Amino acid sequence: MPAEIEQNDIEEVVEVVKSPKPKNKSKDGFNLGKLEDFYEDNKKAINYGGGALLAIIAIFSYYKLSYLPDLEKEANNEFFYAQNYFEKDSFNLALNGGILVPSSIGPKTMIGLKEIADTYSSTKAGNLANFYAGISLLRTGKFEEAIEYLEAFDGTDEIIAPLAIGAIGDANLELNKVDEAIKYYLNASEKSSNTFTTPIFLKKAALAYELNKNYTDALALYERLKNEYAKSKEAREIEKYISRVKVLGNID
Repeated sequence: MPAEIEQNDIEEVVEVVKSPKPKNKSKDGFNLGKLEDFYEDNKKAINYGGGALLAIIAIFSYYKLSYLPDLEKEANNEFFYAQNYFEKDSFNLALNGGILVPSSIGPKTMIGLKEIADTYSSTKAGNLANFYAGISLLRTGKFEEAIEYLEAFDGTDEIIAPLAIGAIGDANLELNKVDEAIKYYLNASEKSSNTFTTPIFLKKAALAYELNKNYTDALALYERLKNEYAKSKEAREIEKYISRVKVLGNID
């Protein structure tokens, strides 16, 4: 229970309301006796209201201080196994689980990223499972399902958040939705300005523009890569890309 809202404090407030008050007026003319009359007229509602408030505080405190930390720990334990198979490129196992894995209490059946995301949706591990599931589905060719999981991921991390958005762009590109892919690539490049993810998605957006024969916008992104991220891997041989779109687009 929050330190500032203890049960004793609430009981003291109720006792103050219930304490006999002299039926005289204060200096500003307020009749203090009216407070007692108000309580007597509304005693049942006040007592029920106080009880409801205590119940709400107790439930919230249990959820925040006991239930959620235990659930987070449980989710992290389950996520550990699925992440291990993800890192081995065993994406179907990571997604669906179903095999026996060792644990502190003996062999147990591993659950996959999909189930972790659903069962532990209120935890950080459950949220991260959406991202890993989305990437796994992308790598196994299930593009529409990948988009669903990636859109369910809610992240602010400087690296993972733009990677999730960019992966939605990849899935759309595989579905031949080039305009959608460009939109997500540009969003990913702007989600977090850094020297790792930004160049990746600027180049992907430029290549997608080329697929649409939009050579002017492709050129603008290639030149931005050249000027702002010259040391990035994506900017290697950038002059070749610039020359190509100039020829294709008949751009001076």
